[in-house]
Amino acid sequence: MSFNRRDFLKTAAITSAAVASPSVISQAFAADPIKVGALYSQTGGLSIVEKLLASAVQMAVSEINAAGGVLGRKVEVIVEDGASDPKTFNEKASKLVIQDRVATVFGCHTSASRKAVLPIFERRNAMLFYQTHYEGFECSRNVVYSGAVPNQQLGKYIPWIAKTLGKKKFFIVGSDYVYPREMAKVSKKLIEAAGAQWTGDEYLELGHSEWASMVKKIKDSGADVVLSNVVGDSIIAFYREFKNQGLSQATIPICATVTSEIEIAAMGPEYAAGSYTSFPYFMSIDTPANKKFIEDFRKFTKDPKAVTYHSLEAAYFQVFLWKQAIEKSGQVTADGIRDGIRGQTYDAPGGKVKIDADNLHCWLTPRVGQWQPDGQSKVVDAWPEPIKPLAYSAYGETESDLFCTAKGLETAKLK
Repeated sequence: MSFNRRDFLKTAAITSAAVASPSVISQAFAADPIKVGALYSQTGGLSIVEKLLASAVQMAVSEINAAGGVLGRKVEVIVEDGASDPKTFNEKASKLVIQDRVATVFGCHTSASRKAVLPIFERRNAMLFYQTHYEGFECSRNVVYSGAVPNQQLGKYIPWIAKTLGKKKFFIVGSDYVYPREMAKVSKKLIEAAGAQWTGDEYLELGHSEWASMVKKIKDSGADVVLSNVVGDSIIAFYREFKNQGLSQATIPICATVTSEIEIAAMGPEYAAGSYTSFPYFMSIDTPANKKFIEDFRKFTKDPKAVTYHSLEAAYFQVFLWKQAIEKSGQVTADGIRDGIRGQTYDAPGGKVKIDADNLHCWLTPRVGQWQPDGQSKVVDAWPEPIKPLAYSAYGETESDLFCTAKGLETAKLK
């Protein structure tokens, strides 16, 4: 390689400046962006929801960049398409972590996709930020879980249903996969503790659209409330059939753990009016911060009718928690992020959140919303402050007896 006098003088000048002022070196490093992944379905059946989650991540990054970036470096988002397929999620996660060499990926929306990519993050020591409420029963040092776990959705909800609504006979219904079945385990313990009972515990295949027989079972069961863990498109078919068979939300309300603003808009609000959902976040939260979040998201997506919901809010605020973790540790590596994020707090659109120092799950505020004729919820109950996430509450985990700690999972406690 040739190296002339002009090149030599230029290099010497830069070197001298760096010796005289170390900031020159840091400024040179600052020119390199911090690359992160956004792994969400851009195609396939889940893309309608997951595209919104990707937009929330991109909006947060754009705001961070506008404010000066992270450690003086801009953040660059590499968007990959999971194509609504766990195998594709695995392939794209490998590409991001191995080929693109990113230390952090924001992504996945279902437990199936999360479990498909988890081995990659654990083997390669990268971090996944997962924003969707889920069934718990996971304790990974390579995942930050910013969505709700069962004790945050059900722990206050079921006692409220029994006491405030006066309902004592629960019919539990769900889609047939891990999340609804794990939620049912927690529910049954809480129903018994509330002095109530369940008259049914039934499941239909994920995506099932024929609900006539199931709704008839509910009618014939003697239940005075339905606890719904139904997921996806089946929610729309279920609620419509419920109304079509003459069941009233005033007498046998559906109390859900999954139904959000997205499904309400898709089914038509008249089918859900009077029913309830338990989430830490609702679009209707009446605060300046949330109103600004909604307005900003609509501007960012160029959709004046875009709705916000729990997973979307979590996808947004987890990016700021990631930023704070890096700024605390001074590192963009998985080890630095993991160490820096423990105990981090953030004033999210729905209120204060905190990453638990033990299990890397998020402290969130339980809320109950009743769906109104306009498609929005009315928050009818809210805990005064965020509560600790217990990923193994279905198996007896309590605040005084933790199964998942910073040292890992105490498997001997699982019985």
